[in-house]
Amino acid sequence: MVSLAAVIFDFDGVVLDSETPEYESHRRQYERCGVPLTIADWCDAIGLWTEGHDDRRFDALSSRSANAPPRDDYHAERRRIFEALLPLQPMRGIRELLTALDEAGVPAAIASTSPADWVVPAAERIGIRRRFTAIVTGDLVARRKPAPDVYLEAARQLGVDPSRTVAIEDSAPGVAAARAAGMAVVAIPHWLTETHDLTGAHLLVRHAGELTLERLDRLLREDVGPPVRGGRAD
Repeated sequence: MVSLAAVIFDFDGVVLDSETPEYESHRRQYERCGVPLTIADWCDAIGLWTEGHDDRRFDALSSRSANAPPRDDYHAERRRIFEALLPLQPMRGIRELLTALDEAGVPAAIASTSPADWVVPAAERIGIRRRFTAIVTGDLVARRKPAPDVYLEAARQLGVDPSRTVAIEDSAPGVAAARAAGMAVVAIPHWLTETHDLTGAHLLVRHAGELTLERLDRLLREDVGPPVRGGRAD
């Protein structure tokens, strides 16, 4: 009997590498002004939603450099860099995993803390929107990650038991949200979240290409303990 009822994916940094262009769109402008924007400065915000994030980055630059551009110019350049660097394909292994789930009749969903007006068009742009039975975003629930709301709502829309669901995440707030929802969690660390505490995940892998339907199903069958990099012994 297959235990796996559904797989729910975080979006940014798991399905699409939007994390790298987002970081670079700010870092490059900081660099032009002679101000470093380190990974340590940046990575704690990943997985969380903060209103006015881009304005705060601009304000921080302005407070540290007399060479900061006007606010509107900063945002226009940020958007230009982001769009130029944004990949046209999903992250490694995602398309293949979605195909395997589809062929097995296992539904997939997105549970993202980002807003719908970003996630839905971005999923359509890389050609995988139709693969997801449900897309739940942070602006559609009362609380964003690390609260479990997006995961619980995705499970509700799929009509599945969270305890028979695997969540795929890349950040500490995301792992905490999925665990709070009662799901088994696979962590795929993004290069910008490698310093996050992902010990709450039940499995660590390098990319989605290391995941199979059988492996996800086995994860639910086993007594989950500390995360195991690369998977458990067969």
